[in-house]
Amino acid sequence: MQHIEPAGIHSGDSYAVLPPYNLGDFVMTQIEDITRKIAVELKTVGLINIQFAIKDDKVYVIEANPRASRTVPFIAKAYDEPYVNYATKVMLGAKVKDFNFNPKKEGYAVKIPVFSYEKFPDVKKELGPEMKSTGEGIRFIKNLKDPFFTKIYSERNMHLSK
Repeated sequence: MQHIEPAGIHSGDSYAVLPPYNLGDFVMTQIEDITRKIAVELKTVGLINIQFAIKDDKVYVIEANPRASRTVPFIAKAYDEPYVNYATKVMLGAKVKDFNFNPKKEGYAVKIPVFSYEKFPDVKKELGPEMKSTGEGIRFIKNLKDPFFTKIYSERNMHLSK
């Protein structure tokens, strides 16, 4: 998934797009290599959540956690694949190559953060590194010319707190 907001906004509060919408092959290869190295070094069996920041085509690791996160159900819904089931079976001894899945889908899935400010009126609405969202929605779009995507993409820098 690729966030629409720049680094500094908590991942739970960011709009995000799956698959990534403008990361080139060079960046994606770095992400895949780094992910493999971290997963092997941590002896991860199952799921891993890694967050990256990209600056001038160089990939930086923000954090890596050998666990599931709110991202897993989103990706499972977006690709209509039971990733938690796969991960559980891997933890019990199955191999990833044993599963017949194809995480490709036409179009894009957009993660939409949900905020409950009306229930928590004293919470500051400015976004930053502290998560404020209480859930998320999903919207499927055919392409990046979709009016919903162009609107949230054009507003992406307005979400940063000062």
